[in-house]
Amino acid sequence: MALELSPEEWQAVRLSLSVASRSVVVSLVPAVGVALLLARGRFPGRSLLDALVHLPLVVPPVVVGWILLMLFGVRGPIGGPLHDWFGVRLVFTTDGAALATAVMSFPLIVRAVRLGLEGVDPGLEAAARTLGAGPFDRFLTVTLPLMSPGILAGAVTAFAAGLGEFGAVITFASNIPGETQTLPLAIYSATQTPGGEAMAARLAGISFALAVGGLLLAELIARRMQMLLGRG
Repeated sequence: MALELSPEEWQAVRLSLSVASRSVVVSLVPAVGVALLLARGRFPGRSLLDALVHLPLVVPPVVVGWILLMLFGVRGPIGGPLHDWFGVRLVFTTDGAALATAVMSFPLIVRAVRLGLEGVDPGLEAAARTLGAGPFDRFLTVTLPLMSPGILAGAVTAFAAGLGEFGAVITFASNIPGETQTLPLAIYSATQTPGGEAMAARLAGISFALAVGGLLLAELIARRMQMLLGRG
């Protein structure tokens, strides 16, 4: 099947892989920080923050795309200054597609990291503290290694989910071949084109294979890390 792909189809595949990868890079560090805050923090509004973080999982993706369009459009409160002061335009660009994908997959990383963090034995951190390790040292030497299965699994899961993101991307970044037309958008375009059924089937098969492979890889990484840490 791969040998039958046209240059345009390969372009959609490569763009999907690029957008999904960049979305994980953009969201991974903030997601780890938010997961730490939600798991360990005790402050007013924690429940509200938790709800806002997970909002992209329950609202229609086109709503997320519309909000991004209002905020990051060239006349938006964030996108306007970016465009006027720095010449940066996110709307209808590959960077915008990566941003929309990052926002949609952000809760998946937070949930995975938070679960990994909640599985860390507080006694180990307490022991490190009694030995004179400061908060930063404890995080680097104890907490981070023990929560790493959740981080890796969350990153791979977000990558797999990013390959299939449609609503937020088409609303914020549009469906521009070679620029923002990822696999789901290319499949949509093929279904709207007379005689495009074969192309849609090929791209759907690739999308399915990539998604399943990503989920299996996430599970494999989580189990492997658990075994290495002696928690399997």
